[in-house]
Amino acid sequence: MPEEQDITPPAKGAKTSVSYSDAGVDISAGDRAKQRIKMLARKTFNKNVLSEIGGFGGLFSLDIDKYPDPVLVSSTDGVGTKLKVAFELGIHHTVGADLVNHCVNDIAVQGATPLFFLDYLATGRLDEGSETVETVVRGLSEACRANGCALIGGETAQMPGFYKDGEYDLAGTIVGAVTRSQLITGDAIEAGDVLLGIPSNGLHTNGYSLARKLLFETAGYGPEQYVNELRDKTGGALMRTHRSYLGIIKKLTAHGPANAEHPDGLVRGIAHITGGGITENLPRILPKGLDAQVELTSWEVPPLFTHLQELGHVTHEEMFRTFNMGIGLIAVIPGDQVKKVKAILNRANEKHCIIGRIVSRGTRKVVYT
Repeated sequence: MPEEQDITPPAKGAKTSVSYSDAGVDISAGDRAKQRIKMLARKTFNKNVLSEIGGFGGLFSLDIDKYPDPVLVSSTDGVGTKLKVAFELGIHHTVGADLVNHCVNDIAVQGATPLFFLDYLATGRLDEGSETVETVVRGLSEACRANGCALIGGETAQMPGFYKDGEYDLAGTIVGAVTRSQLITGDAIEAGDVLLGIPSNGLHTNGYSLARKLLFETAGYGPEQYVNELRDKTGGALMRTHRSYLGIIKKLTAHGPANAEHPDGLVRGIAHITGGGITENLPRILPKGLDAQVELTSWEVPPLFTHLQELGHVTHEEMFRTFNMGIGLIAVIPGDQVKKVKAILNRANEKHCIIGRIVSRGTRKVVYT
């Protein structure tokens, strides 16, 4: 017999019930997406992770034997308007690495090893069948694994009416640890120390609002257009992944920071060149009474930056406080350790160049020569 159906008409005057789904938030679709995300996050777990994805907070056990006098180091950042290029091209698998690597570098320059990561991904709605969110999180998961940290939690938010269909925002927080005596603070930097630059892989995750304006509005390029001056398609040049410098930083800091406590140390300070460029990031590690003298002819600026400058007639000052100009990391090295450092970098097949030195002028600024 066919199932009986309740055909009782609604009571006279009854009003139609409105659900969260009617407001644009599909709880069921969100739950299904989160189940797929859980599997990606679990791939990053290690023995120190004590919780599952979905709890009120992520639990992580710090290894006190490894960090006998631990200092926790944290950083939060986002991908910024690089996401606009990702939306245009439909490329979502690399932005997770952009975010994780940026955050990893920010704590690694202080000597910290990444422990765990939490992400925040907000979108207008989670469409059934759409793989965008899963693709983004897969990129986060792969980058966390590559950097040895666990993706232990996060937030996936549906915010109908706040974001356009197909668009989202992405941010994250990282926590790492370092033994107190291994902290790299820049306090021991002194006049005569050498500035060693390590190349970036393009814009990384900074300066995209200006870059997009110059390339798409001023020049009128399309994202798939090949541009001779860039030696690449516009979108390809803009979507190069933000590098992780963790591996090379570990090699350079294996003997601790170069100070009185670590006479074999090779590095006195390290700056991650992000938003603000060399002009604003290098002074963050300088002690009072010192300047960083940077020689502009000491490295070849990549074509992306030179073309941007030409398109907008951008001043030298604006370029160097907006973009990394091809230098993603600057290490401050004692003069008598430069030979050892160069040998380490050569063995690692890591390109590098001496870009200047520390001088006594008292302003804690970058001076370009």
